[in-house]
Amino acid sequence: MSCIDEMKYEILLSQCSFKEAREYIKKNFKDVVEVPPGYRIFDTFLIGVPPLFVGIEGEDVIIPYTKPCYGTYVMRIEGGDEIEKLRAKR
Repeated sequence: MSCIDEMKYEILLSQCSFKEAREYIKKNFKDVVEVPPGYRIFDTFLIGVPPLFVGIEGEDVIIPYTKPCYGTYVMRIEGGDEIEKLRAKR
């Protein structure tokens, strides 16, 4: 995969805290997987304060994404192979 900035994504929540991102994903998506900080998805490492939640909805994944100097966002991205990797973590 390529850099997240080069992927087609939708920002669902912007400039939020790690806690706000976690609560948003937990509240708005039924299929949620807990991952550790540093979990690699789309060749990008997720950073944040545990627990980190990643949502799955249809063919999309919903991730908390922190870009240093810009803040934390909740993003929807087409999941592809990442969905099966996440489900295998259960």
